[in-house]
Amino acid sequence: MANTSSAKKATRKIARRTIINKSRRSQMRGTVRNVEEAIAKGDRDAALQAMANCEPALMRAAQRNIIHKNTASRKVSRLTHQIAKLAK
Repeated sequence: MANTSSAKKATRKIARRTIINKSRRSQMRGTVRNVEEAIAKGDRDAALQAMANCEPALMRAAQRNIIHKNTASRKVSRLTHQIAKLAK
């Protein structure tokens, strides 16, 4: 348990940030799931529309250190590649 007042405050801050980060992470995962579902259905138009929401959400999460920037770039790249394969 925290002994100093500054350590107690840090604990409170971490708890507040954890709630916010969990919310942002689940929102980001939801956008990725929407793209993956559209790809699974084979609906290219829906996948492109979902990707338009997904890419900014991933980059925003990377910017706010919820995920690593390379992870965000990798996810965008792989989803874009899968959508491109639907066109063929």
